[in-house]
Amino acid sequence: MQIFDDIIKIPKLRAPVVTIGTFDGVHLGHQQIFHRMKSIATETGSKAVAVTFEPHPRFALEGEDCGVKLINIPEKKYERIALQGIDYLIIIKFTSEFASLSPEQFIADYLVKYLNIGTLIIGYDHHFGKSRGGNYKSAEELGKKYHFRVEEIKEVVVDGIVVSSTNIRNELKTGNVEMANKLLGYQYSITGEVVQGNMIGRTLGFPTINIKLPSKYKLIAANGVYACYVLIDNVWYKGMGNIGMRPTIPNSPRTMEIHVFNFDKDIYGAIVTIAFVERLRDEMKFNGLEELRRQLHKDKIDVEEILSRRQIQL
Repeated sequence: MQIFDDIIKIPKLRAPVVTIGTFDGVHLGHQQIFHRMKSIATETGSKAVAVTFEPHPRFALEGEDCGVKLINIPEKKYERIALQGIDYLIIIKFTSEFASLSPEQFIADYLVKYLNIGTLIIGYDHHFGKSRGGNYKSAEELGKKYHFRVEEIKEVVVDGIVVSSTNIRNELKTGNVEMANKLLGYQYSITGEVVQGNMIGRTLGFPTINIKLPSKYKLIAANGVYACYVLIDNVWYKGMGNIGMRPTIPNSPRTMEIHVFNFDKDIYGAIVTIAFVERLRDEMKFNGLEELRRQLHKDKIDVEEILSRRQIQL
């Protein structure tokens, strides 16, 4: 996949298949769109082009403290879009000036003028242009005017829940990574740098790697203990992770630490990825480190059982 941060730079295309969106989760709904795009591109001998925006539109319009957290930081989002087989990704800088474009101005000045669009694929709830005034119906009318086709991808429902970035965020905020993973179609993950901790886990027989929490824009799942997989030097290991305040340890900040099974190396400074599989329990305050150690033994047995039946899902 070729990435362009300026739509003017993209080579001249013949009636490409285009979609537009923020694509934060690159979830099952987005994947349906990308699959349909590739199918049409193959049938017509054209290219599949995804148009996205940075920063997230709400950051640009409401400020960085608007409350939105990202399921995937931009670099991870681009990686996931590339896995869908898209030919070109165009990143448009989202500004208040860009947000003032009417739906028709956006279609005419960007998709028609620079992309020579042949087909537009959009999700059932997608809105675009000033005040989110454009939708599938108005896109159809613009398609007739500017001579391109428009297709709408219907909502995807899993276990009675509509697949959407909002619903995925809500599941992660409550720690329900199982449901979030079903809606995503892959396991929610966090990538970060290994930093030095206080080494209390080592004294308990459960050495951990401590992960520097990533970008402040990244959505971190609810506090608690999780079964997870850990990617270190291109090898996936099983592990159990804790996100939270470590209430048994006085004055602890929010941390993320992982006990990696069958691994006991110092890897400070390494970049690792944690894929979350299932949440075991809330954080608990124990009456001393010995009680904590006994609970960790129990947690490890539970995690091993969970991971014996749950494979890594990328």
